[in-house]
Amino acid sequence: MSRSNSSPADDRVTARVLVYSDDSGTRRQVLSALGERLHPDLPDLEYIEVATAPMVLAHLDEGTVDLAVLDGESAPTGGLGLAKQIRDEYDPCPPLLVLIARRADRWLADWSRADATADLPVDPLELPRTVVALLR
Repeated sequence: MSRSNSSPADDRVTARVLVYSDDSGTRRQVLSALGERLHPDLPDLEYIEVATAPMVLAHLDEGTVDLAVLDGESAPTGGLGLAKQIRDEYDPCPPLLVLIARRADRWLADWSRADATADLPVDPLELPRTVVALLR
């Protein structure tokens, strides 16, 4: 978890959630479903919105991402292939959640070694439950 950098007096711990999608509407769905605080036992959430795979990797290189939510439908780089690359190249690797539009793609999520999947369009009840489990 990262320290909030909003002010020197504010010493709260935050969880930095990277949200990758080439679709700004999908990113908005994720942020809306998760909000700023998911559970009293967890820190506030701070978001990093990213639209390209190179920016995902740049943020992971900084080592400050606590959870990555990756859109499996993004183009040209889909979240499933990106999850596989991240799992293979980053140690330690933050938890990876892949958003999938088709239940049949769950086997691809297993192949990518994602920690969890969630449905697209975003289910505002399912996604928070899944993220809470990953951040605990």
